[in-house]
Amino acid sequence: MKKTLTLLLAAALALSLTACGSGQDAATGDDTAQEEKTELIVFAAASLTETLTELGETYMAEHPDVSLVFNFDSSGTLKTQIQEGADVDLFLSAGQKQMDQLDITADPSVNTEGLDFVLEGTRLDILENKVALAVPEGNPAGIQSYEDLAAGLEVGTILLAMGNADVPVGQYTQKIFAYFGLDEQALAQAGCITYGSNVKEVTTQVTEGAVDCGIIYQTDAFSDHLTVVDTATAEMCGQVVYPAAVMKVSKNPQAAKDFLSYLTSEAGDEVFAEVGFTPIG
Repeated sequence: MKKTLTLLLAAALALSLTACGSGQDAATGDDTAQEEKTELIVFAAASLTETLTELGETYMAEHPDVSLVFNFDSSGTLKTQIQEGADVDLFLSAGQKQMDQLDITADPSVNTEGLDFVLEGTRLDILENKVALAVPEGNPAGIQSYEDLAAGLEVGTILLAMGNADVPVGQYTQKIFAYFGLDEQALAQAGCITYGSNVKEVTTQVTEGAVDCGIIYQTDAFSDHLTVVDTATAEMCGQVVYPAAVMKVSKNPQAAKDFLSYLTSEAGDEVFAEVGFTPIG
């Protein structure tokens, strides 16, 4: 009888401990079976840093089941990382070329490697920007236009900061050089040009007064409180359009589509427009 009572008490104690350990923490009352958050990895051009960070914080507050992880860099660097197997759900590029290089439906002359990373039906153009000629505080060199820049570069009196050739803002700058008949290689050899690996590096050189001017995006000039003396026309460098697409390697394609829809919503448009972007669509 005594042995039976002991066994019953032991069983009761075990059941009690099991009940205390399931569903809630005894000390806090928190539900330990909380659903895990959906993590979305977003690769985005450096020029989107401020706006996407702001929109991401708002989105996560409204969607507590989603965790956004951003990777901001030049579009060329991001394209390479995607190609090399990086985990990514959504890609926002500052140029069509980098997206085309990942899109099997793009012209083979651009997608030369036959890469197929863009999820069908998700690619869209979301924003337009302007290529701006920005100067440091006080504009010591007295530059007022792209014509002034071209004239100064020709005689070697101006030091310009620009993006590398694999960076969209650098590619737009090269088109501006071609428009004015400027020889980039000769200017670089003459010490008239410095480079940045992304638009933020170019912006920093201008902000710090290390150069007389820099060719950046209008939105970056706004974010860093720089003076814009001129913006390039479509004739000079084409339209600056930002495409976005969900990647085929996405582990959460529907969640990525939902976030992209939010970015193109009225709420997203308002934030982008505040810093100088023109929402498309």
